[in-house]
Amino acid sequence: MRKVEQGRIMKAIIYRDNGGPEVLRLVDRDLPAPGPGEVRVRVAVSGVNPTDWQARSGAGHPKRFPEVTPHLDGAGTIDAVGEGIDQNRVGQRVWLFMAAAGRPTGTAAEFTVVPAERAVPLPDDTAFDVGASIGVPALTAHRALTVAEDGPRRLRPGALDGAMVLAAGGAGAVGHAVIQLARWAGATVISTVSSPQKARLATAAGAHHVVDYREGDPAAAIRGIAPDGVDIVAEVALGTNLALDLAVLRTRGTISTYANEGGKPVELNVLQNMVLNTRLQFLVLYTAGPQALTAAAEDVAAAVRDGAMPVGEEHGLPVVRFPLDRTADAHRAVESHTIGKVLVDITP
Repeated sequence: MRKVEQGRIMKAIIYRDNGGPEVLRLVDRDLPAPGPGEVRVRVAVSGVNPTDWQARSGAGHPKRFPEVTPHLDGAGTIDAVGEGIDQNRVGQRVWLFMAAAGRPTGTAAEFTVVPAERAVPLPDDTAFDVGASIGVPALTAHRALTVAEDGPRRLRPGALDGAMVLAAGGAGAVGHAVIQLARWAGATVISTVSSPQKARLATAAGAHHVVDYREGDPAAAIRGIAPDGVDIVAEVALGTNLALDLAVLRTRGTISTYANEGGKPVELNVLQNMVLNTRLQFLVLYTAGPQALTAAAEDVAAAVRDGAMPVGEEHGLPVVRFPLDRTADAHRAVESHTIGKVLVDITP
């Protein structure tokens, strides 16, 4: 059982049973104390991702603890450290990733305790909103961009020089991060979108070219930009988009799939993929392994230091905010595919 600081109370969101957003409750809980190798963070902003509501609902995420405080991502300030952690980290601004992965307590609380390596320094001139928006989207984007057979395993400026990257759904949180990281690393970025509004957002994020896949001949439009084909597709709706992806993929190209929005079944033309030597890479952070997560966190932190990952409508990712006591509404917003990044304000 986790140690607590007697007499100190915090506000937290919890659920005890899987279900809809209504299972989320605001409660008082004892302030947790960090154990060996851990830090305690006073959370300023918590980020909400589809995986958070999926875990709450029980969709593909078996509930492992009697009581859960949700949310993997967030940002705040370290206020206590456990044994083996440098005391100088107290007072450090950080962004958090995978806070609730394999643990009962995420970032939907005034304080959370995480392994020290999951609390990454956040520059003083970078807003907590940015820190709370990085986590799942940016680490997923990094993974999508670093699994190609002849591509880099790490990202830095110049790592993707000469590469053509197709970011499907560039107005979404992961698509937005794909655009930003790929451009930071030197790629030419094409994004597919479904509306003029989303086209404006993908362009604001940094996409060099934007193609509305509902208009005209999107494959011809993409081939006009990349006549030799694209190197990497970061795909959010494989069942819907596979035919387009294969029409524009270069030989030995990679389709990195992190979701299948719409749920359309995937049918593979085996011969077509054999001839292309297609690499189909499926990915999820929970099972990516510690080496991949560490590399992603380090590279994303470098991109943040370079100012390459801003958020806000002017940067292609509108921010939609809720107070802690309306976390259920924040989940509803994510479930209903609200455009932008949904954040929960915890403390000033």
